[in-house]
Amino acid sequence: MNKAAFLDRDGIINYESGHYACYVEDFLINEGVGETIKLLKDNDFIVIIISNQGGIAKGLYTENDLLKMHIKLCEYLSSYDTIIDDFFYCPHHPDFSNCLCRKPNTLMFEKAIATYNIDPKKSFMLGDGERDIESAEKCGIKGFLVKSNQNIFDICNSLIINKI
Repeated sequence: MNKAAFLDRDGIINYESGHYACYVEDFLINEGVGETIKLLKDNDFIVIIISNQGGIAKGLYTENDLLKMHIKLCEYLSSYDTIIDDFFYCPHHPDFSNCLCRKPNTLMFEKAIATYNIDPKKSFMLGDGERDIESAEKCGIKGFLVKSNQNIFDICNSLIINKI
């Protein structure tokens, strides 16, 4: 079975301003992301973004806008010779519908675990919100709450050194 690093998007990968990142111009990649993803991949982690994107349901941006942001991230990571293995996102918002994928629910994690044959006990989640950690831990994945917009390199390096 594989090990995975699950990362929330807003606040971990890109700058969390307190407002939705609606367009590629709003999508500012946080310091240390390239080095961190490279470190994780070099240590045989599958790297997966797990993100609530309720702005889609609210009509603030489209799935195509979201795709453009993810392409920007992938292009940025190519300069570090590294990749994100997959993006799982929930386009729903509780003001409009109930779903099983929106964190703190677990469907995004469950799909990723099944798709990539992931061992939850060898994996971890970094998030800047309690719902990130809650949903991961419901699936047996160790969750670590970190401050929004901080450089996560040292945290990931420590988790690797200490074998999580």
